Amino acid sequence: MAFRYKGDGNTMEKLTIAIIDYDMGNVKSIENAINYVGNFNIIITADSSAILSADVIVLPGVGAFPDAMKKLTERGLVSVLHQAVNEQKKPTLGICLGMQLLFDSSEEKVFTKGLGWIPGKVVYMKPDAGLRVPHIGWNSLQVSANDAIFGFLNQDKDYYFVHSLHAVCEDQYVLARCDYGGVMTAAVKNNNVIGMQFHPEKSQKNGLAALQSFFQWAQMCMGHKHA
Repeated sequence: MAFRYKGDGNTMEKLTIAIIDYDMGNVKSIENAINYVGNFNIIITADSSAILSADVIVLPGVGAFPDAMKKLTERGLVSVLHQAVNEQKKPTLGICLGMQLLFDSSEEKVFTKGLGWIPGKVVYMKPDAGLRVPHIGWNSLQVSANDAIFGFLNQDKDYYFVHSLHAVCEDQYVLARCDYGGVMTAAVKNNNVIGMQFHPEKSQKNGLAALQSFFQWAQMCMGHKHA
């Protein structure tokens, strides 16, 4: 699959992308990366009407799971996101902590319920061989045959990770794994929802290609929905 970035004359239809702003991550770096891969209308927002009128949802996140769920709840975003994702079926991407929030629960600090869009739980990493936690740095993806969203990858499969917990779920939801003293989930998918544990905005060309692949998939999903 070939990837062409903005400026080469082959841009996708202009989508409106809502990056959820809830004070749990550097949303500007996500915005900059998305701007690089396509000519999109990007809004950084916590406004319900803006989220519900957007084409695509991006849920970033850096920090602790309980804090993130608390902030989403305090801002009234949980019910809005459920409406956008479950009822309107908007293509949705969770990044890093944002991916973990997609699951049923997390054991970080204290048991906390998540958004529940992907069956599974988030648990502390316990890598073998005395490896340090958190897992920080480059690691290679082991791509699943479940979906072709990473079909552009050839020999270079490296992505940048920063995390202390990992998601545990059934194989049917796994798009990719990584090995850090044990095999861990690196990317997931359930219906209109995709999660990436790594940071695509920090993963150079492979990260940009992963973002573009997601938006191409999102546009395809929207075409099927309106057909």
